[in-house]
Amino acid sequence: MKVTKTLMLIMLFVFAIVPGVHAACTNATAAGTFGFTTSGTLILPTGLAPIAAVGVITFDLNGNATGSQDRSVGGAFAHETINGTLTVNHDCTTTLDANVLDSDRNLIRTAKIHGVLVHNGQQLRGIFESVVLPNGVSLPSALTIDGIRIRGHSD
Repeated sequence: MKVTKTLMLIMLFVFAIVPGVHAACTNATAAGTFGFTTSGTLILPTGLAPIAAVGVITFDLNGNATGSQDRSVGGAFAHETINGTLTVNHDCTTTLDANVLDSDRNLIRTAKIHGVLVHNGQQLRGIFESVVLPNGVSLPSALTIDGIRIRGHSD
């Protein structure tokens, strides 16, 4: 009986610590290049505009982000470049503060995107918190991102 109680206490202790045993995420977890898609809706003063984009983004070990995307807003196509900063939290949630530039390197908007690294950093999923034009006008949106790692940081 005493052995059974001891084993039960040990099992309870093990089950209590197991959820905390997993590895924490760091910038190294996100470092590398992801192919991504963005989809959803942008709420413009003229009405709803569907959004679709495909692109690549690279995160370095310091959290710097660089990339490019081809996007359509309500049928208007553009090629854009992206730069910004990625913050990676220990629980694998992320925040990307991104600047989006046109082909002449003019800032056309900023975005704050909250995400999560899943499948041991092999995928990144996110949702836009904000889309802000250079004049400070904020555009409401319902936009999500799905990214898949295509290269690690050392490749």
